[in-house]
Amino acid sequence: MSRIPVDQLRYATMLGWGTGLGVGIMAGGFAAYVFGLLPAFIPVEKMPSLWTLPAREYLDRTGTGTGWYWIRHLANGEFASLLGIAVLAASSIACLGALVPEYVRRRDFAYAVICLISIAVVLLAASGALTSLH
Repeated sequence: MSRIPVDQLRYATMLGWGTGLGVGIMAGGFAAYVFGLLPAFIPVEKMPSLWTLPAREYLDRTGTGTGWYWIRHLANGEFASLLGIAVLAASSIACLGALVPEYVRRRDFAYAVICLISIAVVLLAASGALTSLH
């Protein structure tokens, strides 16, 4: 039986925690919305007529912003599950970050730098700084 390398095991462990947490938050946020435990930003009875609109018109009619706008509305039901999606998306950052100390300990600096660059790229993309370029 072959032994699983430490870096692969560490990455898989972190990914398992991140995905479990993200899916749990998504499910909890959705349940809180469906069962009315959190107030709706957009009344549920208006949603069927809004779903058919093009995205720009939907955003204009509802006053919903784009980008990181959702963070301000985590207390509203339809936005609460987005936190779980953000956790899922950020899981790769945590996984790569957990590998850096192992690669430094092994003096495998190329892999450590690759992990750090990958983290920087994901953070840059998530920041929205590049959206003004198109």
